[in-house]
Amino acid sequence: MLPKEARVRRSEEFRHVMRRGVKAGRRRLVVHAVPGQDMAESTPSKAGFVVSKAVGNSVVRHRVTRKLRHVTRARLGTLRPGSSLVIRALPSAASATSRELANDVDSALRRLGMIPSRRSDDDDG
Repeated sequence: MLPKEARVRRSEEFRHVMRRGVKAGRRRLVVHAVPGQDMAESTPSKAGFVVSKAVGNSVVRHRVTRKLRHVTRARLGTLRPGSSLVIRALPSAASATSRELANDVDSALRRLGMIPSRRSDDDDG
């Protein structure tokens, strides 16, 4: 579970991120993002999830949400403080593994310039 301060919770916050932010679509999800401001260093990054009934029944939707929450928790610390994300799952996310979802999230964040474009350079050592 994400800490309370790291969650997008109110509908106004979701609306703000989805309407004013930038987005990057991938095969299984769409990432909407509002980059953090330099002056908001004490403000933690936040994430919210939208998993509609088009993804599947309640069990499937909750499974997808849990996978996305786990994937996102590890990446929130790498974002600029004050950043907000809303990750919207597409129907193909229902059959995706955690690794596939993680690859899609990373790809979308790189496309949006939220994380460095080459993370694998440090993994070799």
